[in-house]
Amino acid sequence: MLVLGVESSCDETGVALYDSAHGLLAHALYSQIAMHADYGGVVPELASRDHIRRVLPLTRQVLAESGRTLADLGGVAYTQGPGLAGALLVGAGMARALAYALGIPAVGVHHLEGHLLSPLISDTPPEFPFVALLVSGGHTQLMLVSGVGRYTLLGETLDDAAGEAFDKTAQLLGLGYPGGPALSKLAATGDADRFKLPRPMLNSGDFDFSFSGLKTAVLTLVRKQGLAQAADIAAAFQAAAVEVLVSKSLAACQHSGATRLVVAGGVGANAQLRERLTREAAARGIEVFYPRLEFCTDNGAMIAYAGAQRLAHANRDLTFAVKPRWELATLDAV
Repeated sequence: MLVLGVESSCDETGVALYDSAHGLLAHALYSQIAMHADYGGVVPELASRDHIRRVLPLTRQVLAESGRTLADLGGVAYTQGPGLAGALLVGAGMARALAYALGIPAVGVHHLEGHLLSPLISDTPPEFPFVALLVSGGHTQLMLVSGVGRYTLLGETLDDAAGEAFDKTAQLLGLGYPGGPALSKLAATGDADRFKLPRPMLNSGDFDFSFSGLKTAVLTLVRKQGLAQAADIAAAFQAAAVEVLVSKSLAACQHSGATRLVVAGGVGANAQLRERLTREAAARGIEVFYPRLEFCTDNGAMIAYAGAQRLAHANRDLTFAVKPRWELATLDAV
């Protein structure tokens, strides 16, 4: 089945074509970062309007690149939630209208399921079961994944997501928006051992996270030291966050008996996280799988892939709705 995937949950418009027999055929992405940078964060109304401008040209682009036409489509998948309501409605409206016009099925995909399954698009996908670390600007969760739709929540953040903490810390250091990549670049030039920052909940005995206290510690340090030591502060913050993420992830693998770990979401592109997690996991006999760097952030490819898995087992559904708040654990297994 040839599936068109549409992602519009926040500030990136992604469209992709996935063929169940031949894999990913084409994908395109438009990021709104430059537009939102002037505001220091995402403006929902502007995001929604920009999705309207981008989604059809991107669809035409991936069809042209793949040499396929609308008549070749067997289904359409779109991000149904969670995300910004207006932004979700753009993708949902386009996908449902297109599916109705073509007489083919459409399916709403959970945004986090897309991220969770994104490493399966690679040439060497992991086998089930595995533990998944979903780590992004909006979410930080550890899941035991037994199959598509078979997810057991092991732990999650009690306050800020890891990516949110990266962005807010970057703002404290005067790095602008989006802050995560800029902070990581600055941290590479600093001394992570110069300042000692807390490792929240590192020894809590569970798999939950907390990053608000770490962010507050950075604020206190900046007020005391000023920005002259920004590189060292950035390095210390990154080292603390990475240590917690690595420790909790490996503990979750040990607890569940999993020998495979999947890392997904925007923070999964962080070089220090990848290096330390891969090294320490290998020492414990655990294999780590990452999505391609271009698929760490929001993208249409992950929605097309997850949608193809869902459409293979889904009944025809004409319901038009989005779910700005949607728990991953409520999904049905396929």
